[in-house]
Amino acid sequence: MNIGQAARASGVSAKMIRHYESIGLVPPAGRRDSGYRDYGVADLHRLGFIRHARDLGFSLNRIRVLLGLWSDPGRSNADVKAIARAHVRELEERARQLNEMADALRILADACDGDGRPDCPIIASLETGADVQACHPNPAPKAPEPPVPRKRVRAGR
Repeated sequence: MNIGQAARASGVSAKMIRHYESIGLVPPAGRRDSGYRDYGVADLHRLGFIRHARDLGFSLNRIRVLLGLWSDPGRSNADVKAIARAHVRELEERARQLNEMADALRILADACDGDGRPDCPIIASLETGADVQACHPNPAPKAPEPPVPRKRVRAGR
């Protein structure tokens, strides 16, 4: 099958197939007399493997290692598990960082009045790197402090 058919069958775009060939992730496809690439079942399996690994967020370098293990009948599943566990730790760290960014942006968005005026704590924070309190023009008023109880003084005794 040609590259367009291989792309449809594998779920990997023709552009990415060419890229994977150029970096050696997939071997160069055979060529027809017409010069068109010719892909077979084994190529589709390899492209599918790569697509599934990319869907899970594996880097190209890790996919290269996983492909090597996939094609090695003497591989150790402990090696594969170690790669998967390392990737899980990286994903969890990335998720933590993304949550921190979302929290910071949520605070900035909440600090913006959104009333059409030009002053904007979001822009100010992006410009200066300062936190919201430093760039919010009208910080929320503090809650009033409770009154201090007074001693009663009795008159006339």
